[in-house]
Amino acid sequence: MKAIIYQPAKNVMQSGRGKTDVWVLEYAEDIKRAPEPLNGWTSSDSTTGQVSLKFDSLEKAQKFADDNGLAYFVKTSSARKVRPRNYTDNFKFVPFEESAK
Repeated sequence: MKAIIYQPAKNVMQSGRGKTDVWVLEYAEDIKRAPEPLNGWTSSDSTTGQVSLKFDSLEKAQKFADDNGLAYFVKTSSARKVRPRNYTDNFKFVPFEESAK
């Protein structure tokens, strides 16, 4: 069975970066899904698509995958780029020629 280990992105609806310091292990299995004939809901034979395990560190997630015989892929995210700015930069005059570059 295959798994993906990644750090979740920050919630775009919130300004904070809460719950982004954990590592998540999810199964990356191709699950055959089909609509049920009775009510039209989508169903599958496997429940692994509903499993999402959270770990405090990447090493703990990798150890869990190794102990359970899972082939895993670590998806790394890019580092957050912080551009230091002052409040006065919002009102600074920049000539048109310089701002077009």
